[in-house]
Amino acid sequence: MKHYDLIVLGGGPAGEKAAVKAGYHGKRVALVERYSEPGGSTVHNGTLPSKALKETALYLSGKTERGVYGVDRELSKAFTIDDFFFRKNQVTKSEVSTININLEAHLVDLYQGRGGFEDEHTIRITGEPDILISADFILIATGSFPFHPTYLKFDAKRIHDSNTILKLARFPQSLVVIGAGVIGCEYATIFSTIGTKVTLIEGRDSVLPFLDKEVTTELVRQIREGGVEVLFNTAVESVEDPNDESLPLQVHLKSGRVLETDMLLFAAGRAGRTDALHLSKIGLEKSDRGLVPVNERYQTKIPHIYAAGDVIGFPSLASTSMDQGRVAVTQMFQLEGYESLAHVFPYGIYTVPEVSMVGMTEEEAQRKGLPFGVGRAHHAQMPRGKIQGAKDGFLKLVYEQGSHRILGVHIIGHLASELIHFGVLIVEAGKTLEDVSSMVFNCPSLHELYKYAAYDGLAEERGKKLRVL
Repeated sequence: MKHYDLIVLGGGPAGEKAAVKAGYHGKRVALVERYSEPGGSTVHNGTLPSKALKETALYLSGKTERGVYGVDRELSKAFTIDDFFFRKNQVTKSEVSTININLEAHLVDLYQGRGGFEDEHTIRITGEPDILISADFILIATGSFPFHPTYLKFDAKRIHDSNTILKLARFPQSLVVIGAGVIGCEYATIFSTIGTKVTLIEGRDSVLPFLDKEVTTELVRQIREGGVEVLFNTAVESVEDPNDESLPLQVHLKSGRVLETDMLLFAAGRAGRTDALHLSKIGLEKSDRGLVPVNERYQTKIPHIYAAGDVIGFPSLASTSMDQGRVAVTQMFQLEGYESLAHVFPYGIYTVPEVSMVGMTEEEAQRKGLPFGVGRAHHAQMPRGKIQGAKDGFLKLVYEQGSHRILGVHIIGHLASELIHFGVLIVEAGKTLEDVSSMVFNCPSLHELYKYAAYDGLAEERGKKLRVL
């Protein structure tokens, strides 16, 4: 039986980065991946594929360019489902290649198969034949999978989860999306952009409650303007499938309304992928959704067994999962490098339009009883925005009154997920409105939004109606 310093279970963002970091520092590392290729949901079923589809939808539809240059670009042919998935497939293939090269360069042994605990130091990899390997440390990084409610019969043809929606054989004429979380909102706007009639159903009274309310209100307005019917405080009672693709699915709402749709996407929750780990053999517990509890060092109650990424729950971002894996390796081997996850990090929602945020929302400042103010600047008012034909979008600064320290940055509009990173720096550094307003930005550039939002905040603080400065 081969013995390693570290066995990593799962080849997604957390697992790959942990394995590579340990290998970089000369540790003997095995990575066990249940699928034929590493990368996890980020590469195959989630982060990268959905974002590639969003960019493809914008390109094929010409949505962001219509009328901007005085002519409407027309495609030489009607696009097909293969055209729609082409770039997504290329991105996935390229990223898998990059990951394999990275693992090989750091001498990580890659095993394909389902890994489960035989004992606290031994992993059985199912195959023909089974393989046993052992290690001083083990990292659980098996990720998550879409939650399936019992009232739906997922067939990967008309009733989909967020994995199978990426393998469509044809475009849906209409689509009902259940769940207005990140995944639901992203796919609702992607399919609406390419011309599918979309209905988005949410049991709560708002989308994405962790975002600033002003931003979500604007997001819902633009989603509806893009043709999506959004139904709040609505629950699905049942779905009837006639088993005939020429006939619509019948989606029965608890309100009594019945929706007819060509396809359905359920996007309301995920569960930790711990089914094959045999955690009970070693006395490790998991939540009802299959999540593994850890401490601030990503350590389970068994000191040499760690967990990171989606399998431990919130925030379940590819970006944070990567660093959780790196931090776990730093902790277990006492290596050089950062010993904890950054306490300030951004969220990116790749809807049409994009949304991104970092730090405190206006509602959070209210709950904490902090004296705060806001400053705003709009894409359409910036020279770069005018060049791009921007009609919507804004950047909002939440700041502490008196000190003018910037507490949060919230952006909706073109390139929001890129623009936010300057916001990460100023929130983490405790920069003030005066600091930001005195900085020099390229002109024209969308980063000027920060400068004019700071001016707006200062004008509000001084009781003056803002004039462009």
